[in-house]
Amino acid sequence: QVQLVESGGGLVQAGGSLRLSCTASGRTSRTNAMGWFRQAPGKEREFVVGMRWNTGATYYSDSVKGRFTLSRDNAGYTVYLQMNTLKPEDTTMYYCAAARSLYVPEKASEYGYWGQGTQITISS
Repeated sequence: QVQLVESGGGLVQAGGSLRLSCTASGRTSRTNAMGWFRQAPGKEREFVVGMRWNTGATYYSDSVKGRFTLSRDNAGYTVYLQMNTLKPEDTTMYYCAAARSLYVPEKASEYGYWGQGTQITISS
């Protein structure tokens, strides 16, 4: 099993910044991709960004490209999501996810491990 623990999040004004972190523990050797999804009430979980662990290649959704940056701590299985120029429409729950696949899936169903989620609220 892989456990994911998220931190960060909170309330910020539009145009502001926040940083999320996610640390994987347990059988991290099974982690080949890590990423972030977000989910609004009544909607499907939406891919935000993902990283292929062995190469560091990172893939962003169009909605966050240029505003969000995913980085990692090479000493361990921790990723950081720096979110800049936040907009009210970014308000929702954000979830860290890990997958065993050797590519970066954009479908939530392809991720086997999930964090508990953290709320991001952007005030206008």
